Amino acid sequence: MQQCSNLFPNKEAFIIFALYIILFVFQGVFVTASKTENGGYDYNTTLVVFLSELLKLCASAFLYTYRRDNKPHIFRAIAINYKLLLLYFIPSLLYCFYNNLAFINLSHYDPTSYYILLQFRVVLTALLFQFLFKRKLAFMQWISLGILTVGCMIKNFDAASIQSKGDSDLWSQLFNIYFVSINFQNFCSCLAGTYNEYLLKTKGSNVDMFLQNVFMYLDSVICNFFILMFKGELGTIFDDFGSLADTFVVLITVNSAVVGIVTSFFLKNLNSILKTYASALELVITAVVCYILFNIVITAFTVISICLVSIAVAMYFKNPVSNVNMNLADGKDKEPLIEVTTNN
Repeated sequence: MQQCSNLFPNKEAFIIFALYIILFVFQGVFVTASKTENGGYDYNTTLVVFLSELLKLCASAFLYTYRRDNKPHIFRAIAINYKLLLLYFIPSLLYCFYNNLAFINLSHYDPTSYYILLQFRVVLTALLFQFLFKRKLAFMQWISLGILTVGCMIKNFDAASIQSKGDSDLWSQLFNIYFVSINFQNFCSCLAGTYNEYLLKTKGSNVDMFLQNVFMYLDSVICNFFILMFKGELGTIFDDFGSLADTFVVLITVNSAVVGIVTSFFLKNLNSILKTYASALELVITAVVCYILFNIVITAFTVISICLVSIAVAMYFKNPVSNVNMNLADGKDKEPLIEVTTNN
């Protein structure tokens, strides 16, 4: 019971935790189902990300306006908190990279391999927490992270051996450009998540969460607009709209928008490290669902890596990191308190 209270302060927090996992499993399935026979996409993935961010912005603006009570009008609120709006460009740009890389990496990995490789972000998140918040993790927490990393590496060799199809040069298959790409995606996810949590709980602690979402997604729309311009795809936007009518593309866009809103609740009520462990739990569900829907074989390597990930998650649940909200005093930020709790 003590561990549960450290992980989930209330029933709503557990619901957010479970919903986060389910929605991300759906996202992986929808993206996989939208792929062509050769593993690519017949729609503009950058445009899908842009429209998803635009939908998040509209939803957040509506929710803020609907429940703002005596709070200022949304445009006045943006003007008052313009500095916070500028700060949100950091996680917005990182999430922009992350979302666009997700399509690229999922085109070269099956969903189970993709999600297992993403679990390297657990270690990166822990390192960022220690560096940014000057708090050390407990020994058992690092053991848990070590087991999780081993599980990721086992699956990575499995994915490399499948892609090599008998090629003796396994190392060239393992350490290729897509391995670099997925680890850069991990870095973007970790830094964006921890910094987003920092803004939610410190500089924006007195700002309505839906208004903060407006800041995040307004910045994200701007960032994705420049990505479209950089790729030279602005002129073909209207031509690409026809391909977006596909059912799975619509589901990807809507599900991604819902995931964004749920993630803000997750970071506000829980913490970034638990979010990465929640992502690890997606592996078990994703492997089963993809085996049923897409006949993607569950190999022995996959079973071993899933078992190791499950053990690591169970160990973490007994030794969780409780993230305590920061307080503001005299308008100055106090250092975030990351309280490490252990099971005695």
